Amino acid sequence: MSRFSELKDLVLGLEGDFEKFYDKGNQAAGTRVRKGMQDLKNLAQEIRTEVQEKKNAG
Repeated sequence: MSRFSELKDLVLGLEGDFEKFYDKGNQAAGTRVRKGMQDLKNLAQEIRTEVQEKKNAG
């Protein structure tokens, strides 16, 4: 479950930057959102791989 916590923390950590970008038009926050989303994508892929390996192991 620690992976789920990592995922949740990453999403919650982006909340402020989402607000700054969408509500206030802060371009730097948009850059941070894009980086965070890339990190989220990479973490999701790692989790998918772990789940598949565990599933195949039996």
